[in-house]
Amino acid sequence: MTSERVADLLELIAEEPDDALLRLTLGKEYLESGDTAAALPHLERAVAADPRYTAAYRYLGAALAAAGRRDDAIAAWERGVAVAEETGDLQAGKEMRLFLDRLRAAPG
Repeated sequence: MTSERVADLLELIAEEPDDALLRLTLGKEYLESGDTAAALPHLERAVAADPRYTAAYRYLGAALAAAGRRDDAIAAWERGVAVAEETGDLQAGKEMRLFLDRLRAAPG
């Protein structure tokens, strides 16, 4: 992740704090760089800003799982699967079901 990209996203979010796509993009940037703590609030805000945004649930669940919050990750992905079924986003639903199966099968 480049600090310039993050700075650009933060600048845009300052102008549009409830933009789910911007929140998701920034959360994804942080998550992919390994900064789960920084990713979580943005992904949570993305879901809050647009509760029907399936991609936000996908990455929120991933961030929660990476943070060791197994039950919260399961809840996020379960909600994401339900939203995917409501919206017809079959691919996102399939991915989140796979993540759920893997997490549930993992020890701990």
